[in-house]
Amino acid sequence: MPLPPRVPRIERQLIRERVYATLKTWILDGTLRPNETIRDVELAARLGVSRTPLREAVRRLEDEGLIHTAANRWTRVAPIDIPEAERIYPMVWTLEALAVRLAAPHLTADDLKAMDEANASLRRALARRDPVGASMADQEFHAVFIHRADHPELRQTLEWLKAKIRRVEVLYFGGTLVAEASVEEHRRILQALRARDISAAAREVQSNWQNSLGRLRAYLDRRRAREGVPPHPIPRNR
Repeated sequence: MPLPPRVPRIERQLIRERVYATLKTWILDGTLRPNETIRDVELAARLGVSRTPLREAVRRLEDEGLIHTAANRWTRVAPIDIPEAERIYPMVWTLEALAVRLAAPHLTADDLKAMDEANASLRRALARRDPVGASMADQEFHAVFIHRADHPELRQTLEWLKAKIRRVEVLYFGGTLVAEASVEEHRRILQALRARDISAAAREVQSNWQNSLGRLRAYLDRRRAREGVPPHPIPRNR
């Protein structure tokens, strides 16, 4: 059968997106470690692509703060930045509280079921001490109402901010910030949504993230105590 005279170039776009998504996943889950040098020839060969889409992906990830470069010298995975993550938490809980307010009137029974199932997956991942699985389940829970908010700019901003937090959780703390308490915190969010209490749902989402920041700071204080250094200097007020 003869092909149409003009065919949209979909494949090239798919390749660019696949390379970008793969590199980002490798950075977030620790396959590519903080400060690890990016060697485009090796990575392009491993992915089975040319260096062009790889370089495009690197530029995008540099814009997102996940890769650092020095012109004509090196390209590296960004280091873990704890103070940056701490600054991001208040931004995330503010934006997610907005997201749940926008989403709540539109959440369906299937949406609530998906959140419930994600929370069950979180519980199982924590039981088997799977930090990456726990982090992914936690993301899936929040992703339901973020998607239902139907606000592309909000979703994109949250994705960018939370990527930095996820790296800290998985790589620096071994996923311990997604703790068993998160399961109960999620249950309270679901309870408020089922009761159609939008203000309570927004408060519980904010509390969930504030508690995560508290777990981060408590971990840092314990680590400093073991190392004999002063307690964490950032104020505890919210």
